Amino acid sequence: MTSPADLAPVDAADRAAWYAELRALILDATEKPEPPGGLGDEEPLFGPDARLDLDSMDALQLSMALQQAYGLRLPDSKDTRRAFACVAHLAEHLIGRGAQRQR
Repeated sequence: MTSPADLAPVDAADRAAWYAELRALILDATEKPEPPGGLGDEEPLFGPDARLDLDSMDALQLSMALQQAYGLRLPDSKDTRRAFACVAHLAEHLIGRGAQRQR
């Protein structure tokens, strides 16, 4: 099985920067506090195992924040739901669609 780290030709430092940027954007867009110990790269964002307790309204807020930040529209699709699984999947989805970090 392919892990998110294997999907895009991005070096480790850039990938770490993507993850940090997206963690901050997720917490800001959903107005959630950072969970104790931080938000893990492959930690679920939605569902019963998610510590952030995000719901469909949070998904909409996150989608709008991503569109504003990166200029990419994320339609309601299976691909988007898979991308929203965790920070790592979201980063790889955005990188794969040609998004550029805000820096």
